Amino acid sequence: MVALTDRAQSGRLTMEVSALPETTVMRSLDWDRDRFDIEFGLQNGTTYNSFLIRGEKIALVDTSHLKFQELYLDILKQQIDPATIDYLIISHTEPDHSGLVKHILELAPEITVVGAKVAIQFLEDLVHTPFQRQLVKNGDTLDLGNGHLLEFVSAPNLHWPDTIFTYDHKTQILFTCDAFGMHYCSDHTYDENMAELEPDFRFYYECLMAPNARSVLSAIKRMESLGEVTTIATGHGPLLRHNVREWVGRYAEWSQAQTKGETTVAVFYISDYGYCDLLSQALAHGITKTGVHVEMMDLRSADSQELRELVSDATGLVIPTPPASGSELGEVEGAISTILASTHKKQTFGIYESGADNSLSVYPLDVKFKGAGLKGAFPSIRITETPSANTYKLCEEAGTDMGQQLSLKKAVQQMKSLDSDLDKALGRLSGGLYLITAPREVS
Repeated sequence: MVALTDRAQSGRLTMEVSALPETTVMRSLDWDRDRFDIEFGLQNGTTYNSFLIRGEKIALVDTSHLKFQELYLDILKQQIDPATIDYLIISHTEPDHSGLVKHILELAPEITVVGAKVAIQFLEDLVHTPFQRQLVKNGDTLDLGNGHLLEFVSAPNLHWPDTIFTYDHKTQILFTCDAFGMHYCSDHTYDENMAELEPDFRFYYECLMAPNARSVLSAIKRMESLGEVTTIATGHGPLLRHNVREWVGRYAEWSQAQTKGETTVAVFYISDYGYCDLLSQALAHGITKTGVHVEMMDLRSADSQELRELVSDATGLVIPTPPASGSELGEVEGAISTILASTHKKQTFGIYESGADNSLSVYPLDVKFKGAGLKGAFPSIRITETPSANTYKLCEEAGTDMGQQLSLKKAVQQMKSLDSDLDKALGRLSGGLYLITAPREVS
């Protein structure tokens, strides 16, 4: 095992290198990180995991966080000349996994970047430099030689819209990035102690995956056709090798329970726009804490029929403010118009600003939804500066308020239904003729 250590201003950072069959694991260990997106109060830090697959050709799966620039690139250069890497596979473009893509492109200008169509589009905005690319979709393959046939699994919304899994048919390793991960930093590369890890595994699921339970189940279904999975190489925390079936079973069990909720809130977001992704996740997390089911949908890529069906079925709606101008304006405005046309007066709603420079104010949307007869579930959320941990906490609490209101409303409706059933029963009793017989008392 190779390790490098550095003391950053924000905490201790180390690198660890270990080996799987014909695969090198490079783990960036962030020991002291106590905040991550919407998961507050992390107790055990986190890791950012990256992998080298060595066939006749070489593939690098994901990079690391920008804070690990020097440590990560030093370790990578110890393993291989970066210029000889043939492919860079982007599981998704969240900065903690793609923060060093630009640096890899500088070291390996001939490398081919592999990812979903949405990921490649996002990446163009991140690196601002030309690069060779290969777009992949569910079921596509990439042959590295020496038996390393990589098959890609589309896994949108786990937890970004551009997510893909990568399965190596030779080693039976499935690279899943965020899915099945956890924020848990330790010297143990693998999941030897399931009982110790499960609280962090569950917390991570509740924060990021529960709002996308249907997407989780779809991804698990697609995994079934791959063949045996001996190791799940996650993007955060230990790799799952000792308890693979149990971990996947937990995701399936929790997601099935999540989708059975009768009360559903549709949380809409605009991917890769302002702080919309993170704000929507915080709101969704707050809602799911109350036991209310959440369905998330990206307004950039929403199918109009699916959008109408979701809005029609939902009891609550959470909507971001659209851009005032730009290329996203038309598609997002059209999606919001579809939402408005599909609402009904029994629904509640909430509006949040996206935090982008050209984002519209909350007020016009608030007026439109109230004008359609919907009731506000929480005060509209304005974003006037870069969101902090307190901002995300506010969003989570707003989501919890909404979930509690809907849960209370459901309970009241159930009580009224019981009262109605009792009234009907009493009506049948009072309207009937009953003959009661008993022995005559002998005096």
